[in-house]
Amino acid sequence: MLEFRKIRNGFELYYKNHLLIRHTKSHPCVQIGAGKGKFQAKNGEFKIKEKLKERIELKAFRLLEKTNSQIKFEFKSEKKILILTVKINGKQLEITPHCEKSNINRFWLSFKADKDEAIYGCGEQFSELNLNGKKVPLWVQEKGIGRGEPQISGDWFTTYFPQPTFISTSHYYCHVQTTAYSELNFSHEGYHEIYVWEIPNKVVIGKFKTLIEVVSNLSEYIGRQPKLPPWIFDGVILGIQGGEEIVLEKLGKALDKDMNVCALWCQDWQGIRFTDFGKQLFWDWKYDESLYPNLPSLIEKLEKGDIRFLGYINCFLAMDGDLYKEASEKGYMIRNKEGNVYEVETFNADCSIVDLTNPEACDWLKSIIKINMIDIGLGGWMADYGEYTPVDAVFHSGKDGKLIHNEYPVLWAQINYEVLKESNKLEETFYFTRSGFSGISNYTMSMFSGDQLVNWSKMDGIATVMPAFLSLGFCGVGYTHFDIGGYTTLGEFVRNKEVFMRWAELAAFTMFMRTHEGNRPSENWQFDSDEETLEHLARMSRIHVLLKPYLLHLSKEYQKKGIPPMRACIMHYENDYNLREMKHQYMLGQDMLIAPVIEPKKEKWEVYLPDDDWVHVWSDKEYKKGNYIIEAPIGDPPVFYRKTSDFKKIFETLKKI
Repeated sequence: MLEFRKIRNGFELYYKNHLLIRHTKSHPCVQIGAGKGKFQAKNGEFKIKEKLKERIELKAFRLLEKTNSQIKFEFKSEKKILILTVKINGKQLEITPHCEKSNINRFWLSFKADKDEAIYGCGEQFSELNLNGKKVPLWVQEKGIGRGEPQISGDWFTTYFPQPTFISTSHYYCHVQTTAYSELNFSHEGYHEIYVWEIPNKVVIGKFKTLIEVVSNLSEYIGRQPKLPPWIFDGVILGIQGGEEIVLEKLGKALDKDMNVCALWCQDWQGIRFTDFGKQLFWDWKYDESLYPNLPSLIEKLEKGDIRFLGYINCFLAMDGDLYKEASEKGYMIRNKEGNVYEVETFNADCSIVDLTNPEACDWLKSIIKINMIDIGLGGWMADYGEYTPVDAVFHSGKDGKLIHNEYPVLWAQINYEVLKESNKLEETFYFTRSGFSGISNYTMSMFSGDQLVNWSKMDGIATVMPAFLSLGFCGVGYTHFDIGGYTTLGEFVRNKEVFMRWAELAAFTMFMRTHEGNRPSENWQFDSDEETLEHLARMSRIHVLLKPYLLHLSKEYQKKGIPPMRACIMHYENDYNLREMKHQYMLGQDMLIAPVIEPKKEKWEVYLPDDDWVHVWSDKEYKKGNYIIEAPIGDPPVFYRKTSDFKKIFETLKKI
């Protein structure tokens, strides 16, 4: 299982017969150093620079201990010493570094790279799926707007949810236990390199026989998401704003078209304000009686029709709100170095962040959620943000802000999970989060992909939601979704009818459907902007509900085995090299393949089918392996199912909807 081989001027380390580490004097496997990072933040986006004081190659080594399950190394260079313990612990291999020198705060570790290896993971990646050849910075932040198409802000790697985890087609995963800034570098010839701005707690390796097994065991190690309430599969979650009268009017239009609606998501339940960025929410977490005069009564009325009412909350408090006054007086907000409340810059008005390292602040915030949200009947909410935590803030715990920053989204998700568990509402409530980091899968019911441009951009539009949920799937996160139609409207970028309809088609063949009006609702095409769009979304909702038995099967599979419902095609056909770069088509479970149309004015779409017996959902035409040009008018996106599927009867009825 664990084998040490001495070679000239070094050694090789094998785990389950896989060459994992090669160390020589000319290329030492481990290095340490000291440096100082500079973080410049604006509206949740970070410019990160480093002044590296020293980088020390630890060329010399000696064995301190060697057994079949554990090897302990001493690496040194001059007076610098690092102890590296490599130990088999159950299904994983753990690599634990230890350095006595307190000034050492940089760590590099390299692994042997295989030729033609594909690399996946690193959290939620919007632009790329196979990361081989890339260097991936890992820092929680806004993903940016345009990200190069156009270049307004952000970059190809900026993400709400980074995770220091990668999965190799050589059938292993690597996970770094750290909350510090880090980089996973796959651009070197012959090796992969981990770079961490601290000595990490440990590096964990899992080696198995197939990609499916790798992802399954990673999910078991990282933690699986809570079970979903069954009602989530009963239709679309309609995102509507404007107050009770408008909400009920729009809901009526949807129901008149036989749309299956499982919930209304009214993010303005606590009030609104207008800023230069558009229509924004008032971050004071109690319902707005001017917009929703008797919200508990409205919720009760909707529930009689099996429709839930969902709200919105985030980890900020508006400084002109009542809750901020209470929290600041009690010392529950993060502080600056002068001891005053830290005012955080956002696109909203003046606000600050609750200090979730303070147990009393956590209990207080949970009481607000319970009294103001759960007790009035909310069936769930978006638990937004988590990316803005300033690194120079002072926290109750005394922990360095540079280590709190990536951890904060996990603490925020944990608050939502715990209050529902303590209220015995976990199995009937649905909440979803935007930002994340390692471990959030234990607490969030679903990630959502954040704020896409409301257009066809390959870097920030409809196309990006697929690599986002596929890369998260590789990282053990199974429940994810997105805003139908996108969110960010800016200047010339305004949602049109066609992109909304194509986005709805894509959502129908995922785990959940949820619309969003966007940051400028009056400028965007909405689900009820005309009769055809209404009828289209209604049809997609009925298709989605027809798939409920299959979706429940996939959900149970994730809970039991950790296999994500939406998954990269390579997971099931890993010997097909054509699939390694394929980021804009995916599988929904093992039995369905979806290739959404993500360009405008297209009536036909090219699809690649791996080696299997496939049936086209809309025509019943059968296909084998190969590239095909498929008829794909709006309403009939390229969707296929395996001819031998146990759910064949359900799939055969989709064309009748």
